[in-house]
Parts: sequence; structure tokens; C-alpha cells
Amino acid sequence: MPHTGTAPLDPARPGTDRLHGEITHFYARQMQALDDGRTDDWARTFTEDGVFLLHGGHDRAEGRPALAASSAKARAALAEQGVTHRHWLGMLAVEPRPDGSVAARCYALVIATGLGGTPALHRSTVCEDVLVRDGDTWLVEHRQVSRDDLA
Repeated sequence: MPHTGTAPLDPARPGTDRLHGEITHFYARQMQALDDGRTDDWARTFTEDGVFLLHGGHDRAEGRPALAASSAKARAALAEQGVTHRHWLGMLAVEPRPDGSVAARCYALVIATGLGGTPALHRSTVCEDVLVRDGDTWLVEHRQVSRDDLA
């Protein structure tokens, strides 16, 4: 997904603050599922045919089974190395779209800590999502993660 040029929050638009809060809470639950190793739960935060593009599209997972498998593989590799990852999302901007979806853009930092080690910044990225409502929650339809070191 190309850069959407997400506009800043507009206090004159009713509901934008509430929307921002909903999506912030969604991301908190999503990233905690990933960091806790609940890869199936994490995959269920995407639509059935959700797409995750990493590294400019060089790494791609499409659909919940592929998303769960990809994250489980990464989780297993980290466990083998004795490393814990924590994802920290910030600077979130949300832009409602006419079709009811939301363009969301944030910075995502990955902090790595080896067993008995000191936490260190592992990766700095920009995460751009298209989110769709599913009942009382949100799902990722499309995610593009761009690493700062590969820009």
C-alpha cells in the first residue's frame, strides 16, 4: 500500500477521537497477542484474506493460515535464540474513508531483549494499514510495513 498521506486528526470532525481510541486499543491487543506468541489470535486480527507486506513486498503473507504460520515461524526462531520481541506502536494517525474503512499509519518500534540481556531497539518501521470494521472491533485488511533501514 503506498503512503496514504494520512491527514492529522481534525477536532472539528465528530467521532475522530473515539475512532482513534478504538484503533489504539485494537493495536494494543493485536501486538500483545503477537508478542505473547498467540499467533493464531494475532492472525484473527486480519480479515480472512488479509495481506501483510514487509520489506517493500519482498515478504508477503496472505490469508489467516499464512499469517499464523509466518508469525509462528518467526516466534520459534526467536525462542531458539532466547530473544523476546516487544512491539511498540506510536504516532498513530487515522483517516476514515468514505467506504467505512480506515487508513491508519503509525511508527512501529521492535525492542529485542535476550535472556539476561538489556533491551535494545531492533527495528524502526512505518506501518500503514487499511482497517475494516467487524462488529465491535477492527480487522486489518491490508498492512504494509516499511523498515527505516531499507528505505
